[in-house]
Amino acid sequence: MRGVGGPLLTIGDLLSDVGDESGAAPDHLHHHDTTLPSPSSSIFDANDVPQSLDLTKLFQENYEKLNEALSGSDHSWTALTLKLCTALETANKLVQSTDTNIRLLSEKVAELEKIVKRGDSAITAARAISIALNQKGGSSVGSQEKEQSRSHQEHVKS
Repeated sequence: MRGVGGPLLTIGDLLSDVGDESGAAPDHLHHHDTTLPSPSSSIFDANDVPQSLDLTKLFQENYEKLNEALSGSDHSWTALTLKLCTALETANKLVQSTDTNIRLLSEKVAELEKIVKRGDSAITAARAISIALNQKGGSSVGSQEKEQSRSHQEHVKS
């Protein structure tokens, strides 16, 4: 009954509708369960996702209910299939979001590693300069002390 707006009578009808879906699906296929977040952006704030959200458990519950409905004679399997599809779509969006976040985080970590390496190089260079200055300064100070000591001794002798 595709295209007429009537109920789905077989799983084949549903699979055909889902297969034809290319971003512009009828409104009845975009039913969202109120227990699922509606991910509108690719980046989620961890505080926005409910703590009790467990997609594996949600999928398992919907899958079991769908199997029960398919073994029966009623048509409740259509709504359950849509819930299951919604749970899968949400899981897919979460995976995509996580992938995006991981990529961004990896880029930031790489930038931080570069900064740390530059800092380490600067510290090494500063230490080398400090050691060189101390060695030059130490020999200069030692020479000055020897000269002062000689002049003091000469002054005392005279």
